[in-house]
Amino acid sequence: MVSNYFFRLKVAPAVTSCAARFCSSGSEDQSSYQCANWKHILAGLLAGTGAVLVYSQHRHKAERADVSVTITEKGSLLPVFSQDEVTKHRSLEDGVWVTYKGGVYDITEFVAMHPGGNKILLAAGGALEPFWALYAVHDQEHVLEILSEYKVGELCEEDLKKQQASKPSDPFSSDPERHPVLQVNTLKPFNAEPPPEILSDSYITPSAFFFKRNHLPVPQLDQASYRLQVEGLPQGVLSLSLEDLKTKFPKHTVTVTLQCAGNRRGDMNKVKPVKGLNWGVAAIGNAKWSGARLRDVLLAAGFEPGVAQWARHVQFEGLDKDVTGTSYGASIPLNKAIGEEGDVLLAYEMNGEDIPRDHGYPVRVVVPGVVGARNVKWLGKIVVSAEESSSHWQQQDYKGFAPGTDWNQVDFESAPAIQELPVQSAITVPADGAVIHHSDETLTVAGYAWSGGGREVIRVDVSLDGGKTWQVAQLRSGDKGQAPEPSPPPGRAWAWKLWEITAPLPPEAEELEIICKAVDSSYNVQPDTVPPIWNLRGLLSNAWHRVTVRLRRD
Repeated sequence: MVSNYFFRLKVAPAVTSCAARFCSSGSEDQSSYQCANWKHILAGLLAGTGAVLVYSQHRHKAERADVSVTITEKGSLLPVFSQDEVTKHRSLEDGVWVTYKGGVYDITEFVAMHPGGNKILLAAGGALEPFWALYAVHDQEHVLEILSEYKVGELCEEDLKKQQASKPSDPFSSDPERHPVLQVNTLKPFNAEPPPEILSDSYITPSAFFFKRNHLPVPQLDQASYRLQVEGLPQGVLSLSLEDLKTKFPKHTVTVTLQCAGNRRGDMNKVKPVKGLNWGVAAIGNAKWSGARLRDVLLAAGFEPGVAQWARHVQFEGLDKDVTGTSYGASIPLNKAIGEEGDVLLAYEMNGEDIPRDHGYPVRVVVPGVVGARNVKWLGKIVVSAEESSSHWQQQDYKGFAPGTDWNQVDFESAPAIQELPVQSAITVPADGAVIHHSDETLTVAGYAWSGGGREVIRVDVSLDGGKTWQVAQLRSGDKGQAPEPSPPPGRAWAWKLWEITAPLPPEAEELEIICKAVDSSYNVQPDTVPPIWNLRGLLSNAWHRVTVRLRRD
């Protein structure tokens, strides 16, 4: 057993003269391992992604300098800092420090190497508690253990008392109630999906069962005082109330499927762990959205052909905010926003009723054919701009990378933001691992299929023998026994297709590997396996979907 060793710490020259305390330490190997891994966990901690981080795959050697402190089996004498001293460390030049429960931690090296560093700097010089209240998924024992290895000192007792007196309240205390059938990924912020079989029960997904993807607490907004600001056009700012949207612009209804970029991330996690919520196949839903067309509102705000000479993007900013006042934001290309066939809505109704709070009440933008991350909820501001949104979620997240790219080399500036999504399908019935009796003689397989960019799904192929033979499923654009929705114009197929096939059970089989794959109107087809499309964020997971069922004879 190592009785003592030395490690280097970044400590400012000015140290408050207060009584110090002892802190315990583990072995040197464990210390370097934990220090390295803490860097990756902190990414999700402060970046606002709400991700469940897989930290054990990423190891970095950290070297600290300036002041040596002796560590013994009994503990370490650490300096005590005032809050003023901690606050001075808010940049890479001065060092990045944070506090947590009276401890002072230096996270400079992590911020410098991580692509979400600019977002993380929002916590620099202050306390972690408000951020953990917001991103509660990271307030876990193993995270705290790793954080302890980044400790450089203690907060002065007087300042600690001030922090404790201003303990943050739970920012999620006013979130709406949710249906108990939802399968929860995280509670704070709330992210959940329905059981897969519910999706194929109904062509239109009821709002209660529609997947919930929140990055921040759900805001409480009053429709009477609600205002939507439209900026960036020559005639100045246009401010619209909810009543303005309902009375001054024609109401349009469009059936649109929304899918999270992380849908089916669980399949990628089986190949190699990724960073993100472990979604199954149900982070997708289909609804009727009603509201004013974004095109109409932009024209009313002064959009004219000359604007397209300099503008390239339309930015959206939500009214959901983190502890620093930063809102969720995203943007889409100008031609999608202003095009007559873009069908982008400023929606105030979902399935014929006011949009529920979890889905953006009172107004959200619905961008057909585009990744869910750009469909900003609780919409507060629209900006016509030459630049993309500067939001973390536009610049440092929701981008795709090659399978060989890891967190040591990822460059978010090198990849475009995800907009249109690739062709997708999944099996919702039967469930993976289900037991089927031979006496049933036949097996019904059902699911959904969809493609981004308005490309219509034209075929779904299903195999009951692991891909050796294939059958074509029946597609439908409506509920059984009801008239299907009219065929969409070419390039404007915004809604999914439900599909189903009933096939005889192989007489001698004891197990079936069932596979589905979809083909869209551009003859794009899903890739057969996950490894070639694996990426470190687990996005765009659309390989053939597979479930295995067992056959019983008793």
